[in-house]
Amino acid sequence: MASLPRQIVRCASAAALSLAELVWPTRCAACDAPGQLLCDRCRNALPYIDPLLACPRCGAPYGAVQCSECNRATLQHRGYERYPLDGQVSAVSFDDASARIVRTWKDAGERALSAVIGTFVARSVPPSWIQRSPVVVAVPASPNAYRRRGFDHGFELASDVAERLGLSCAALLDRPRAKDQRNLTGAQRASNMQGRFKIAPGTASLHRPPRAVLLVDDVCTTGSTLFSAAEALRLWGAEELYAATFARVW
Repeated sequence: MASLPRQIVRCASAAALSLAELVWPTRCAACDAPGQLLCDRCRNALPYIDPLLACPRCGAPYGAVQCSECNRATLQHRGYERYPLDGQVSAVSFDDASARIVRTWKDAGERALSAVIGTFVARSVPPSWIQRSPVVVAVPASPNAYRRRGFDHGFELASDVAERLGLSCAALLDRPRAKDQRNLTGAQRASNMQGRFKIAPGTASLHRPPRAVLLVDDVCTTGSTLFSAAEALRLWGAEELYAATFARVW
């Protein structure tokens, strides 16, 4: 008899989901066709980044031979002596379809897309990184973004990626108090994020710095957000810092 309430709850949940699907049918985040969160046609058409053509250091889609994104001159122009990450990858190049997927997830509240995006990110992570057993760390949403959306998209994505890779996930970074990056230039983004990330309160007293960290985010535009997050973790004591994102602007 004790299991009867649970059965009722499960039946009620299933009925609610069926009703919701009838009223608001699942649609593709890229083309709006009914049936799937991301239909097979759109999934196959995404601009996947070939790791054999990408820069092995910064993940730029066509930087395997000569990279324009992380060469010495570019880094010095941005104020860096070395690339702030030990490795970086992205699953796809940023285009209209990947932009719609991200917007539908973050701004339209289709939270189930986190698992879809997380699968793409997890598949892009090199096996050699996984062998180092990094702790997966989210790039947390700013306080304003969290209040506006009602959920932390960064932590949900990091949790999905960690689960698929069989790695641990930890919320080590405090929320950055910075302006929304979307309408800023490259220089403004760098200035906006400089020093914005801190180790979450209480973390240093409860945890030792992980040897290796895998930062996870949805989109890399200029890298300023990832660089700032990596700086905070490296100053705390993390030795190896990698990053994986769903989409890469280039």
